[in-house]
Formats: sequence, structure tokens, C-alpha cells
Amino acid sequence: MQDTPQPAVSSTADAVFAALTPVIEGIAATFGRSCEVVLHDYRDQERSVVAVAGAVTGRAVGDAMSEIGLRVLAAGADARNEVGYVTRAQDDGRVLKCTTLPLRDVDGTLIGALCVNIDLSAINRATGVLSDLLGLSAPAEPGPGATTNFSGDLDQVVESLVERAEREHAVPVAALGREERLALVRSLHEAGVFSLRGAPARIAKRLGISRTGLYNDLAELKKDKP
Repeated sequence: MQDTPQPAVSSTADAVFAALTPVIEGIAATFGRSCEVVLHDYRDQERSVVAVAGAVTGRAVGDAMSEIGLRVLAAGADARNEVGYVTRAQDDGRVLKCTTLPLRDVDGTLIGALCVNIDLSAINRATGVLSDLLGLSAPAEPGPGATTNFSGDLDQVVESLVERAEREHAVPVAALGREERLALVRSLHEAGVFSLRGAPARIAKRLGISRTGLYNDLAELKKDKP
């Protein structure tokens, strides 16, 4: 089984990122200190962040993509704008409203993403007070399990996805049975982990199985897919 094809180097991709770099500064300045805008270049997955304006998630130039970025990368040609979804930062529990816009080259190849993250903490506190006074509905909250790891280290992002699965099954991955492991591999596949270069080796090592065993699991999932 071959790894997922990666975004190709393009003669115009650099121009796209150069044009957008000053734009993100303007977006962040418009929305103020609760807003952060991050520009990702998927041609370098380990260091996809090429520009940051504002400070909400602690992202920095040279950081890797988040779980959200993995999902967009895995979608490839099918990636679409995701506007105004609510999630919770895994490290400190803050509620964030996010927008992710895939970026494409002139030939339609997915080359990166522009992400807007707005910290709703102060806004929700103020809205909560007004809601109580006026008898309005409570501020938006993420759904159950809607957390995102914004770590700048790709291995930490993958690790958080595995740990989340361990909590769901209440056992360490090494103790998972065949069906439980297949469910875990399926969740990692759906999260976009296998779109990364070298992902099978990373995941097999973390699960304590051989790459052959992992490829067998992936083949089984593919066979079960309608």
C-alpha cells in the first residue's frame, strides 16, 4: 500500500503565500486581540505554519499542522471551507470559534490553508451576563469531545489522537483486541493521520505492531468500506 500522495511543488504556490502573508495581518488587526490568523503551507507538513498574526493558540512559524489541518490534508481535492465551527483548545479548555479555508494552486492542487481562530472566552463571559439579565439562550459551546490539539509538534498531535482513543476504550492501545484496534485505526484514518509522510511507521510503533500488521488493518477497513 502506498502512502497518500502529497501536495506537489508548484511555480505559483510561493506567490500565493507571499500574497496572503500581509493579508493575515490585516484580518487579525480588524478583529483585535482575541483573533489569530495562521497561514499553512502543506508542502512541509512538519513545519507547515509559514505566517501567524495574533496570539490565541500559541502557534508560531515553523510549527506543524493541527488535527484540523490533518483532516483538510486528508480530504485533498474534496477539502471545503469550514466556517465558524466551535471547538475547545485541548491544553487549557478555552472555547474557540474557527474557520479553515483550503488554499489551492492554479491547477486546483491543495497547497495549504488559511485558518482564523477567535477566542470566545471573554465574549462568552460577557454574553453570559447579558443572557442572564435578558433571559436569552446561553453562548455556543463545543459538542461532546470537540477538542483540538494545537501543538506545534506533529508527533504530539498524533499522540493526542491515540490517547483520546485510549480514553474511549479505557485501556492502553497495547491491550486492545483486534476489533478495538481496527476501530482505533479507523478513527485515526478518519482524522487524516495517514495523509502524513511516514505515518504508517509512526502509528505502527505507537500501537506496538508491525507495519505489515498496520497495513493489514488498513486493508481490512478498505474492504469493509461500502
